[in-house]
Order: sequence, then structure tokens, then C-alpha cells
Amino acid sequence: MFTTEPPAPSARRRGLLVTFEGMDGSGKTTQIARLAARLRALGLEVLETAEPGGTRIGSQIRRILLDPANAELCAEAELLLYFACRAQNVDQWIRPALDRGGVVISDRFTDSTLAYQGAGRGLGEEWVRAVDAIACRGLEPDLTLYLEIDPQTSLARARARNLERDAAAESRMDEQSLEFHRRVHAAYAELAARHAHRFRVIDGRGDPDSMERAVWEAVAPLLGRLRV
Repeated sequence: MFTTEPPAPSARRRGLLVTFEGMDGSGKTTQIARLAARLRALGLEVLETAEPGGTRIGSQIRRILLDPANAELCAEAELLLYFACRAQNVDQWIRPALDRGGVVISDRFTDSTLAYQGAGRGLGEEWVRAVDAIACRGLEPDLTLYLEIDPQTSLARARARNLERDAAAESRMDEQSLEFHRRVHAAYAELAARHAHRFRVIDGRGDPDSMERAVWEAVAPLLGRLRV
């Protein structure tokens, strides 16, 4: 029999969900690793995850989404694939870690979809929010660290990284037009202003040590919320 209501979010959640957002090349990977190490040194359980990816199924979806050979992938299919990946990650890894009182650090979450597919692809916020309600069942970050860099710097860094790491197999989003990336950048600025209660904007052009200090200043005050 069909039910009329989606499953309710877990009432046992007691951990902390910290998301890193920003355009490619903003330094998210470095800062996530540093934050995770610092939290583990305090004896906390930490789950590091990334989108698209995070799970075995998510890794398979990631290959479809980021392969430049899939240029014909339409915006609507792209949106649904990102959320399919996220739904699996939330169910398999993120919610269980939060229920255990752990800290989940995610490289991207729904704010990325709002920026890239909602604004970049022009699908609009309403569509993104509707699918998010199904995939994430009300789960929102406690803190979002937005590492801000301009679109030109982002593309230059991302393309240099792809050459250095032979990462051409995951370059589909980097190959989008500069105008696309400008729309993404503008959307991030709007999200940060609208959700200032959970967004912290960090200059992604700073040196890694100064960025790490800014990240810690934002995260440390929230650790008192954890119940173990």
C-alpha cells in the first residue's frame, strides 16, 4: 500500500554536519583533511565524505556525472543523478554517523546543487528543493564553510590540477563555459547572504594556514553541541 508521507528524519540525530562549499580549486580538499585531523586529535568520530561519490554506488554515479564523454547528459538527468548519489550517501553513511554523535564533513551538499544545477543550468531553486526533500528528508548542514574564489581563478586552478593529476576523466564540469561558472559564483554569493546563520565565507585565495585558522574559528564553537 502506498503511504502519503515520506519517512520522517531520524529523531536521534545528535552529531554535527559540516559542509564545505565553493568552486573547484578553492582549497576544499586541503581544508577538509586538516579539519578532520584536528577533530580526530580531540577524540571525536569523524566521517569524511565527498559529492558526487561517498559510497560504492555513488562512485559509479560520479563517473557518469564527471566524464567529459557524457556531453549529452541533460540538465534534468544531471540533477537527478546528483541527488541519487546524495540519497545513498545520506542513508548509508551520513545519518548513521550523525546518530552515533559523530562529526560528518562533506565536500559539497545541496548548496552545490542549488548553485550548479539550479543557477548554472537554469533549473531553478524550486526543482532542487523538491528533489532534496525526497533525497535528504530534511537534513541540512549545521555549518557551511564557503571557500570563495572568483570563476577565472577557479577554472585556472581546476584545469591545472587536471593536467597535473591526469584527471581528464573527471573534467566535464570544468569544461563548462565561463558564463556558466559566473552564474554558479553569483548563486553561491546569494546563498551565503540568505543563509548567513550557517554560512561562513572564507577567502579561498589565502594561504592554507590562514584558511585553516578561519575554518577552526567557525567550527570550534559548535563542538559543545555534541552529545556522546
